Amino acid sequence: MAPQHRRTRSGRLAVVAASVVATTALASGPGFAAGAGVARVAGPPAPAPAVTPVPVAPALPEQPRVTPPPLPAPAWPGRHAPAFGAYLDYGPSGVARMLDLSRWLGGAELRVGHTYLPGDRWSNIEGAPGFLDAWARWRTGRDDRMFVLNVPMLERNEEQVSDAEVRLLLRQGAAGRFDRHFRALAERLVRLKVPDTVIVLGWEMNGSTYTHRCGPDPEAWKTYWNRIVTTMRAVPGQKFRFDFAPSRGRDAVPWTQCYPGDDSVDIVGMDSYDQPSGVTFDEQVNEPYGLQAQVDFAKAHGKPVSYPEWGLFRNGDNAEYMRRMLAWMNEHKPLYNTLTDYCPHGVWQCPDNPRAAEIYRALLSDTITDPLTEPAEPTDPVTEPEESTAPASPTSPPKCAPLDLGDWVEYWLGGKLCLRFDWWARNP
Repeated sequence: MAPQHRRTRSGRLAVVAASVVATTALASGPGFAAGAGVARVAGPPAPAPAVTPVPVAPALPEQPRVTPPPLPAPAWPGRHAPAFGAYLDYGPSGVARMLDLSRWLGGAELRVGHTYLPGDRWSNIEGAPGFLDAWARWRTGRDDRMFVLNVPMLERNEEQVSDAEVRLLLRQGAAGRFDRHFRALAERLVRLKVPDTVIVLGWEMNGSTYTHRCGPDPEAWKTYWNRIVTTMRAVPGQKFRFDFAPSRGRDAVPWTQCYPGDDSVDIVGMDSYDQPSGVTFDEQVNEPYGLQAQVDFAKAHGKPVSYPEWGLFRNGDNAEYMRRMLAWMNEHKPLYNTLTDYCPHGVWQCPDNPRAAEIYRALLSDTITDPLTEPAEPTDPVTEPEESTAPASPTSPPKCAPLDLGDWVEYWLGGKLCLRFDWWARNP
């Protein structure tokens, strides 16, 4: 299998880092969020220098395993709303755009807010003052919201650090050298009243882009992950959930070699984009370490799944991928999913994908109905109908859109004309 995609974020992180240091106000506009670029290909590993053994720091005191409480149930009357959202930008503009995306979706509620800590320097990995404030205010605005935060494990995270240096840094982290940075981050999140943040720690560790990659020393990486989790869970008041989120497929190393253990993982995630070029969705499901492997692995370990990053990439405006990925999530009920919404991946902020955007909007919209039927005259407010044993007359199902969805969707729907999206009703 060809190595997975890499969406370079270096330029975007540099802007964010400078902005955080200077004013803590982030740039806005879709162009600022654009992160697509040429795939990075790591050079041949540098000869490993003689490494002086790193002194092992004293073991952290044993902490009782704090099981976070279940996430609150949705508050919508009469139905369950899916926990979905989109990555729209790093800072306050990303928060503001969530309302605009919700309007584009006919009022459908985005329950998940998603952003990334810059990985350029430790002070930003700690959560620079002001950077997380707008996200914290959004999260605390409603009890049923979820804040998802990608946290780098090492600074200089996108600077193409050599395997030899990564190996040394991972061993230093495993020995406790960087504990204080993650303690500072945990304390900041608790102070901001977002102690239940979902932490996507060291994401896409099975690839070759990030300094926090696993490949140079999987054992040190796993020890380091566990040390970070132990450090953050030791902070009073925390209720963090830790999401282990590799990229789909084998990538540089099989992601199962990086799994740090059930005690320090709460969610088994996966970043899954429509790539490589020409691959079908069935191949994405069935490839080694693909979508089916993720679901099976999570079930075997008693964990929910998630999709922190997903979207289009190498196959253009692929409406079939959009239909299939949404159907996959409808079937497997991830704890949350967040579409990466900038070009080439997204649908709302990217005009390059109109067909996929139509599918996404139709399936997630809260107001779109079937224009092939005559609108009913205004009547008394409609309540949720009780289940009846008598067969109903054939009508267009509610919440449907007249799309030419092809034989595959018609098979799932058992009919033609429009596509029913019953995610809300089917979620437990």
